[in-house]
Amino acid sequence: MEVEQEGLVEHQPLEQDDLNFEKWKPKPKPKRTLHEKIDDLKTYLWNAETKEFMGRSGKSWSLILLFYSALYIFLAAMFAGCMCCLMWSISPYSPTYNDRVMPPGMTMSPHVDVAHGFDIAFNASDQKSWKKYAKALEAHLKPYDDRVQDRRNIPCQGNTYFIQDDLEESAERKACQFKRSWLNECSGLQDRDFGYSKGKPCIIVKMNRILGYLPGQGTPINVTCGVKKGSTEGLGEVKFFPENIFNLRYYPYYGKLRHVNYSSPLVAVQFSGVQYDTQLHVQCKLNGKGIINDSPTDRFLGSVSFTLEVGA
Repeated sequence: MEVEQEGLVEHQPLEQDDLNFEKWKPKPKPKRTLHEKIDDLKTYLWNAETKEFMGRSGKSWSLILLFYSALYIFLAAMFAGCMCCLMWSISPYSPTYNDRVMPPGMTMSPHVDVAHGFDIAFNASDQKSWKKYAKALEAHLKPYDDRVQDRRNIPCQGNTYFIQDDLEESAERKACQFKRSWLNECSGLQDRDFGYSKGKPCIIVKMNRILGYLPGQGTPINVTCGVKKGSTEGLGEVKFFPENIFNLRYYPYYGKLRHVNYSSPLVAVQFSGVQYDTQLHVQCKLNGKGIINDSPTDRFLGSVSFTLEVGA
């Protein structure tokens, strides 16, 4: 009975004063003045009693600086060693591994409107509408001036690969001449307007450079142009200058460091019978062994598409 009574005493109900939760709340800290805060900051920065700077003694700061200095020196040395090993293992002239080279892409000039892609639209009688295309072609062909080519490159004959692998790796390779005069009506020499003032526009197409690539497997890659969508009658006659192939003597390409004066071969295409006031979707394609020109994901792989609209 005494044990039960003691239990009853322990579980007696709370007094009314105990239910007053206000007294259990923490008392608010007194607000500190700005002067007190400044004094605390000064003490934190430098405590004259303990001789501590920002809460640490001089010995503690010395150990921290020593540790992080050693850590970052080690990391820098490791990074420099990795970079030295990497640069030692690769060649600046050719990639070490070159087993996944894609077939070449194709580009064209003029390309003056990046936002809307390759679109050529003008009126033959309106100089302002086609002057930008002629200006872009002139700038593109400037390195192909006959005098520049005579000074930089050598004349070549034949239609075979110009292999120069017998030279030292760092030796400069010779490059074959490609003169703009060979483009005839699309050279900008006979007609400074590149045919645009006559409603017979010219474009320039070329293959992308791929180091060491031998296109066509011994047979020149050729170029064809036609209407991609719609009737083919509106395009009319298509001319190619100097011819519709990429001569093999311009390959392989040895890279910027060795083929310093290399000039990519060009094919000029002139549309001399375009039907006026008709928008045409034109596609120029590379054709040959090892060429892909119908990729659904890369529209510049082996082909280039553009719209052509010529007004009177």
